[in-house]
Amino acid sequence: MMERTIFEEEHNMFRDAFRRFVEKEITPYHEQWEKDGMVSREVWLKAGENGFLGMQVPEEYGGLGVDDFRYNAIMSEELIKVGATGIGFGLHNDITIPYILHYASEAQKQRLLPKMVSGECITAIAMTEPNTGSDLAGVRTTAIRDNTNGHYTVNGQKTFITNGILSDVIITVAKTNPEEKHSGISLLLVERDMEGFERGRNLEKIGLKAQDTAELYFSDVCVPVDNLLGEEGHGFYYLMQELPQERLSIAVGALAACEAALQWTTDY
Repeated sequence: MMERTIFEEEHNMFRDAFRRFVEKEITPYHEQWEKDGMVSREVWLKAGENGFLGMQVPEEYGGLGVDDFRYNAIMSEELIKVGATGIGFGLHNDITIPYILHYASEAQKQRLLPKMVSGECITAIAMTEPNTGSDLAGVRTTAIRDNTNGHYTVNGQKTFITNGILSDVIITVAKTNPEEKHSGISLLLVERDMEGFERGRNLEKIGLKAQDTAELYFSDVCVPVDNLLGEEGHGFYYLMQELPQERLSIAVGALAACEAALQWTTDY
């Protein structure tokens, strides 16, 4: 295999450290997690203790302040090498944390980021709906603002949501103006204990069996206006800005899976 030249010595040291973490804290338990349909919350806390969550988060919020996607890629590669498909660190590090870093208010950052870095707060993003897949502008979940009470009333349903059972905060794509298409979309932070928010099935899948992929239901969920992420009506723009890194993350994982499969085959 051709040697890659994109990694430097500090990346190699990080890979060694994360590989040891996987060997100790993930590989021995993953078979049971596949039976359970999800990983333990403890592994998230241990990942946080060891600096493997939110590496790009600035130091003032508890992170390392190292904004270098090569570290994210290393984690993806090392997990896939051992078939640890249940770990949702990639969604947390590569996808949801950037939304908070780029669009959250200072108060939201101070409240959420330290716990996201420590593993106390597990995150998800809810885009896909039963009748809406790749056409994000067609989402039917609504979030109607009530200025009298200072909240949004959220109604709708999401499906195939990674980290759907374990998540404490879900970046939820909703129509704050149902009459509009792209410009009617906003992002809201829905939290675990909000009344009217329920989780449906932890979906059975042909793979990723230890990954909690769930249905989410919103029935008159009162979400404070302070939980609006960024500006109202700018949600579609935010999604288009952040989805390229999600696609990159998926590509890195796919290539790592191909390489792992080839290695397993040649070893056999």
